[in-house]
Amino acid sequence: MLNFKKYLIIFLVSMVPLVELRGSIVISQGYQLPLLQSYIICVIGNMIPVPFIYLFARKVLEWGKDKKFIGKFFTFCIEKGHKGGEKLKAKAGNGLFIALLLFVGIPIPGTGAWTGTLAASFLDMGFKKSVIAVLCGVMMAGIIMGLISAGVFTALFTAI
Repeated sequence: MLNFKKYLIIFLVSMVPLVELRGSIVISQGYQLPLLQSYIICVIGNMIPVPFIYLFARKVLEWGKDKKFIGKFFTFCIEKGHKGGEKLKAKAGNGLFIALLLFVGIPIPGTGAWTGTLAASFLDMGFKKSVIAVLCGVMMAGIIMGLISAGVFTALFTAI
């Protein structure tokens, strides 16, 4: 039952913007959970919001950008989506799919599934193509973070 709680935590953390799979994989290794199971759970958790972000986030952000309490934050999100999209478009040209995959897949702050999906929606990239590129990027980021965090935690736990 204790492991179920830990798996649920990493699953939910993987859905949180900015933290996403990058943080949940690290948490899973801090919990000393098996890497493969953690990876699968974190990828699924990180991908669940993606279709909703693609289909609805842009509309909600556009609706709320001029509202009193949420306007500044929504405007920030719109600008981040536009900047991410323009950056991808400028670098990629016709290779937008690969650029989106790499944008999501290289685990640096601000380049996860949430930002990548929002950018793809602003670029009108196409739902299926966007989701597949983001999924491949999430899987790539998970492998990178898994290798890094498993190595770090293995070194820590064996040193103790």
